[in-house]
Amino acid sequence: MADEPEGSGLIDAFRALATPLISDNLARVPGAIGLRPFHRVSGAMAGRALTVRTRAGDNQFIHRALDLLQPGDVIVVDGGGYEGRALVGEIMTSVAASRGAAGIVIDGAIRDAAAIGRCPFPCFARSAIHLGPYKDGPGAINVPVSVGGMVVAPGDIVVGDEDGVVAFPIDGAVALLAAVRAQEAREAEIMQSIRENRYQGAYARVAGASH
Repeated sequence: MADEPEGSGLIDAFRALATPLISDNLARVPGAIGLRPFHRVSGAMAGRALTVRTRAGDNQFIHRALDLLQPGDVIVVDGGGYEGRALVGEIMTSVAASRGAAGIVIDGAIRDAAAIGRCPFPCFARSAIHLGPYKDGPGAINVPVSVGGMVVAPGDIVVGDEDGVVAFPIDGAVALLAAVRAQEAREAEIMQSIRENRYQGAYARVAGASH
């Protein structure tokens, strides 16, 4: 259809949608468990995945990814969930932001949490710790990774907000967008019925409802 969003327009469309609604319409299968936003949340993150796999506590390949990123990329780092050393801090998130990244997702720890918390640049991670990383490798870039139990392939669409992070292939994203918007409209009508005191338990019958 001529009015279906494509490319950056598709990314922008998902940026306006809540991750729980996206997750509901992905059969509640994909989703990063244990990651949370550390930045000053001022809207949703959405972009295409630039994936990185590192050894535990080592960020050499994240530095390499910074030199490869394109505007709109989300750097998605499989750090094995290791929380004993920070993989990024204020300097690396600032470099990513200055080069046009849409955000960074770390299955591991960060540091400089106070500085990152004052900044709107999206940064999702497991925890914060003062201990810095090794820089020896090995690692890999633009390979499938696992982040919080969620598999992310290079180029997947990645969306994050206060509720967490979800990723999905761009193939099928237009149909997913339509389904999410339809659920959003159904739930808006339910909220309206609650405000008008005419709610009669319809929420439990809404396909894909979270409760």
